[in-house]
Amino acid sequence: MGVRVVKVPDVGEGIAEVELVAWHVKAGDTLAEDQALADVMTDKATVEIPSPVAGRVLSLGGVLGQVMAVGAELIRIEVDGAASGESPPPAATAPAAAPQVPAVPMANTAPAPEPVLRAPQPSGDRPIASPSVRRRAWELGVDLQAVRATGTAGRITQADLEAYAKAHPEQQAQKMTAAAAAPREGEHAIAIVGMRRRIALKMQEAKRRIPHFTYVEEVDVSELEDLRETLNTKWGENRGRLTLLPFLMRALVAAVRDHPQINAQFNDDTGTLVHFDAVHIGIATQTEVGLMVPVVRHAEALDLWASARELARLAERARGGNITRDELSGSTITITSLGALGGIVTTPIINRPEVAIVGVNRIVERPVIRSGAVIPRKMMNLSSSFDHRVIDGKHAAEFVQSLRISLECPGTLFVE
Repeated sequence: MGVRVVKVPDVGEGIAEVELVAWHVKAGDTLAEDQALADVMTDKATVEIPSPVAGRVLSLGGVLGQVMAVGAELIRIEVDGAASGESPPPAATAPAAAPQVPAVPMANTAPAPEPVLRAPQPSGDRPIASPSVRRRAWELGVDLQAVRATGTAGRITQADLEAYAKAHPEQQAQKMTAAAAAPREGEHAIAIVGMRRRIALKMQEAKRRIPHFTYVEEVDVSELEDLRETLNTKWGENRGRLTLLPFLMRALVAAVRDHPQINAQFNDDTGTLVHFDAVHIGIATQTEVGLMVPVVRHAEALDLWASARELARLAERARGGNITRDELSGSTITITSLGALGGIVTTPIINRPEVAIVGVNRIVERPVIRSGAVIPRKMMNLSSSFDHRVIDGKHAAEFVQSLRISLECPGTLFVE
């Protein structure tokens, strides 16, 4: 027998260290070649490391949340034969992510081959599955031992789990009934690792270093919503449907022309504020792994439909887990919106080193007094935060009022 030492691979882009965010094996497990060993995270992406050989796991080289240098020992594997030593770094691949939007059918393509179904795991063997699949199985009340695996080396995929749950709805019903009848006790410690930890550290640093203040303004978007509905009715089928965000992006582009200190970044180490002519708008986007901020570059050069297409493209890539580092960097100002869940008021945290963030709350139809008459209007709040070190309250208010005027009189968005 020999021992193979698998090291943390070079994942490219000049990255010198990664964070260990998931183990897919444990000491004593029997491995197949190409079976997933662990997931590591770089600044922007999660990478899956496969096993270069078949064998048995002798020891693991790190704990979840540990930052490991490229070339550090990741795992030791006992293999058949007398040879021992270090393995060349295995090729690292991004793990497949469940699609978040309906796939566009491709014409003239051959049907996909039927997956090879493997038998359920023998009793006592720990099923091979990612942490997200295990968490979903717990939510559904499904025993992974019973699920047939179609993934590499007998790994249970999200699709395998969902197919089993759909075929056995009684298991979820039993879990819900038992949970409703039994008292709940206990506590669960969850390690904050990977993207969630990076988000936590970034938010903490922004809140610690930036003296925030939030300015809230009410906006009547009745005319804008009428215009949006008209445009979608006339051109939605050919050009794509418009949401509120492309209109807000145009309003923001117009507003920062008169208030350039808002479209800026503040370097608090050197004490310099940099104004940008280009408007690169970050769009806070919720994904399964946490909040990401893909960037719509040169929004000043995009019309409504081009803005909408770029928003959709970036959101799909972010939620699909294949967005690039460049697409997540370089924003000069950020928009954050929770859509229908937007609440009445929010206090968004600035995307440091930017100096402002515009928050969108939900649209509500309610009675409003106009010229002594009570009429229904579609109302929305903008909750925007600013860096008080470089943005005075007066300038923030003037900027938000500029946004309000543009949104309440949407025809001005098309007048230069």
